[in-house]
Amino acid sequence: MARNSRSVAYGHDEAAAYLADPYATGSGGGVGVYLLNRVKPHLPPWLGWAGTGLAGALGSLRWEASAGAGVGLTLASVALTGATWWAGKSTSQQRRLHSAITVAAGSAWVTAACLAGPTTGPLDDLFLMGGPVVALSWNVRMVLRRNDADPQGSGDKGLLEKVGLARAQIGQAKVEPNRVTAPLALEPGEQTNDDVSKALARIASALDLPISAVRYHPSPDSSRRGELVIVPEDMLAQPAEYEGPSNLGGSIAQPLVIGRYDDGSPLVIWLPGDPEAKRNSTHVLIAGGTGSGKGETALNLMTEILSRRDVLLWVSDPKAFQDFAPLRPGMDWSAEGGADTEVMVEAVKAVIPARTRWLGAHGYRQWVPAAAEAQTDPAHSCQTGRACGCAGMPFLVPWFEEAANTLRNLGDDAFTGIAQEARSAGVSLIVSLQRPSYDQMSTSTRASLPSVIALGCDPRDEGFSLPEAVIDAGAHPGAWGNRRPGYCYVVSPGIPEDRYPSPGRTFAFPARAVPLMEQLAAWALREGASADPVTAGAVTAVAGRAYTGRTPAPAAGSPRLTAVQGDTTMNDEQGQGYGLLIDPEDAGIDPDTELPGDQEGDDAPIFGQETGRKPSPDEARELFALALEEFERAGQMVVGPVDFMDWCDRNNLSRSWVSKRLKEAALEGRLEPTNATGRWRIVPALAAA
Repeated sequence: MARNSRSVAYGHDEAAAYLADPYATGSGGGVGVYLLNRVKPHLPPWLGWAGTGLAGALGSLRWEASAGAGVGLTLASVALTGATWWAGKSTSQQRRLHSAITVAAGSAWVTAACLAGPTTGPLDDLFLMGGPVVALSWNVRMVLRRNDADPQGSGDKGLLEKVGLARAQIGQAKVEPNRVTAPLALEPGEQTNDDVSKALARIASALDLPISAVRYHPSPDSSRRGELVIVPEDMLAQPAEYEGPSNLGGSIAQPLVIGRYDDGSPLVIWLPGDPEAKRNSTHVLIAGGTGSGKGETALNLMTEILSRRDVLLWVSDPKAFQDFAPLRPGMDWSAEGGADTEVMVEAVKAVIPARTRWLGAHGYRQWVPAAAEAQTDPAHSCQTGRACGCAGMPFLVPWFEEAANTLRNLGDDAFTGIAQEARSAGVSLIVSLQRPSYDQMSTSTRASLPSVIALGCDPRDEGFSLPEAVIDAGAHPGAWGNRRPGYCYVVSPGIPEDRYPSPGRTFAFPARAVPLMEQLAAWALREGASADPVTAGAVTAVAGRAYTGRTPAPAAGSPRLTAVQGDTTMNDEQGQGYGLLIDPEDAGIDPDTELPGDQEGDDAPIFGQETGRKPSPDEARELFALALEEFERAGQMVVGPVDFMDWCDRNNLSRSWVSKRLKEAALEGRLEPTNATGRWRIVPALAAA
């Protein structure tokens, strides 16, 4: 990244030197310049000594033996000493006293030299011996103040003085590659960590760095101590390209690598919890404006999820999987928005209690990798005390891309119940949208999404994405906008809190990464987890044909049942392949072939509608039941009056009649209300029966 000469001058070594030595003026071109830079901070006391002698010599030429001058000079000396004492009230007591004594001694010598002559009596000896002693005392004070062994060393001048923190004290700076960390102690009772947070922009200006390069990590044990962190060089300027999954075939409980931080360390996130590490399971909000790299960020996280052996991924994308088409075959369930997304939301709600019931029955307080394996451990066997052999339960990730579309259709609290209840069920919700403002997403939902990947946004929207404490520590995604795609801050359990304000960048996905994504999807289809009987049963009871599930290919010669409408029998021989199944003998039947007995004219309207006769109430109810079956066969599991308009026209029925029939069907258990007014979810025929 091109940088101006001033920025280049502040490499990490220079930044460390600036923090440790506020008087240093930079590097030079030789030994002489270096020595001059080192000597210059110590010259002022000696210049003051020389000036005092010159003033005494010149004053004696005019005021020697003058009584009036003696009175005036004495009063001036007292006034100057008093002014020095008054001006030093904002400094330390030692500095105040040292300054007053120095001014008093110097002004007294000048008064005596002006009245009696600088060489009279002991005045010349006092000047030659006492002056250097006073000057050296100030030099010693300066050296002690910058002693690296003193963590409370004063930073009265230089950087902190420029930014309004003159009384703060900088300790020994720790220099790492492209990172300088200095402990900071503020004035007791006068300054707090909030003062440093407000000064970060001025510190960045003083160092001629972008605001994102300066952060402050307040101590959790003190309101006036913390660490000032400076990262002089932007190592994220050149994007790193995606090279494949970080842990193919590993567990979803292991970290997911989605990019790198600005110091080169990996940018990771965890979804399941870990009771041993005291880390909670989490839901994730991905937020960023148009052009901020939200799509590539999603690809990073999605590819990592699909590369793990014990997880199911459900994805809703109203943009018809424009960005994720190569990965779609590896997903357990995909929906393109609209009614299909409504069904997915309802299905997630339905699987939560079913999964928590199974986990509780097997002794799991939360999902762990052992829950995804066959239950052969008596400690996790239906509380029977012996191995039950139950199939394991994979982790589940429902992902709602462009969620603002779903929230508009289903209401701003569509995900609230899921977000509040799903974590204990081994379910991690991921919601992606451009602007997580309160007029799009309810505050309850936002509060239940503890993790966030915050990409570039409008500066006014920073508070919608990141916690206030992280913003105060120096995180500012609004400084990027859409000018730096992929730049992000990640706040999530398992990440050290001092990492929260550190920017990272997700891997880039060039066109040549498409074959790699296709191979990953094929691997997930072949090697990835299949839905367990509990999850599959719960989702098919809600979604019917809308859910088919990811079914790995069977071994050669093994009998296998094939997905089709209506039968939810499980293949016991394989122990997997759960979903909607039929006997393999029927798998070769062409569904478009006419069945025996089909005759020309069979497609004519039933009940004689061709004559214009309106069906009787019983006939109309039968027609309505057939219409629901037709929607179910087509996989459209959410309906409303608008979906029956053509059907009403064909059968001479009004929309109000359909609304009444929808309510009757709900009472009979054939329909369930959804979050959207006037929309109903079809209960699959077998579940309703």
